[in-house]
Amino acid sequence: MEESSKIEFDTLRNEVSEDLKLENEGEVESLSPDTGLRRSFSINEQFNSMNAMEILRETIRILRYNSSVFMVIAALLICPVSAVILSNVLVDRSFLKRLTVRLMLVARSCGLPLSPLVKQLCQRLSEMILSAVFSFPLHLTFSLLSKAAIVYSVDCTYSRKMFDTSKFFAIMWKIWRRLLSTYIWVCMVVAGCLALFLVLLVAVCNVFSLLGFSSDLEIYPAMVVGFIFSIIFANVIIICNLAIVISVLEDVSGPQALLRSSVIIQGQTQVGLLIFLGSTIGMAFVEGLFEHRVKTLSYGDGSSRIWEGPLLVIMYSFVVLIDSMMSVVFYFTCRSSSLEDLEQESSILLEATTLSSGSLEIQ
Repeated sequence: MEESSKIEFDTLRNEVSEDLKLENEGEVESLSPDTGLRRSFSINEQFNSMNAMEILRETIRILRYNSSVFMVIAALLICPVSAVILSNVLVDRSFLKRLTVRLMLVARSCGLPLSPLVKQLCQRLSEMILSAVFSFPLHLTFSLLSKAAIVYSVDCTYSRKMFDTSKFFAIMWKIWRRLLSTYIWVCMVVAGCLALFLVLLVAVCNVFSLLGFSSDLEIYPAMVVGFIFSIIFANVIIICNLAIVISVLEDVSGPQALLRSSVIIQGQTQVGLLIFLGSTIGMAFVEGLFEHRVKTLSYGDGSSRIWEGPLLVIMYSFVVLIDSMMSVVFYFTCRSSSLEDLEQESSILLEATTLSSGSLEIQ
């Protein structure tokens, strides 16, 4: 009886150890079976759990280690898109006015007062929608290529390898379809969230209007809906950013990448929200400066636009670069945490089997 119990326990322990080993190796090997990318990220190089500030410091360290490559990526791939986004040069002003007026009509039909804040929100939402639509080809090419280049550069930095342009384009040729598929899914998810927010906002405002509330009071439930949506939308953006990184680093795309992102981010949501908040504040600050100092001539003769415009574009591009790099570091942190959780679960299972085997021996 004791011999059979020992044999069963040893067999079970070996099976669990082998499963854990194979799963960990499978994680490493499945990252890029077709390109050999990221195989240097092994168990011996796992990251410790980092907070947002530690991820920022890690990002700065990577930037200093391989600064020339990242500066070239920012200059060639990020700056053109940043210039278009800040200047809204592709946005047709007639379309912008029409969409703004229609959004204000929707807001008024919901019972919201057309205060300066509501008008500004309608105009800002119109600018965001039209900018995303008209600059979609740039996002589909330059932005995707810049994100992939940043992911590859960060991986080369951790691998202590030089950035190989020919190898990068060979990798892009193989993963472009899954990267494009993931980006299209990301766009659909973001568009769906915005559409759902507008529907909920209209529904809530109509409900309070039917209950007899005045238009001045309807702004408060609308603000509550907007606050709740902003938190949900921030989580969606974090998952989408990680999905883009995953589509480059792992052999998954589309909804599988989004699902994988939502799985590995568990337990790290607060860190992701802080990263998103910092990046959003930085981008909004630069956009506000560009709106005030370049688009709106509120001082002097406008000669300073010659140098302030390019400077703000460079600042905006740098914020986008840091945000993309932090997303890659955040991915490695989340992945390491998920592997650590897997090891802890395996150790708990082994301890449980040890205790059960000991009780059998006593009996």
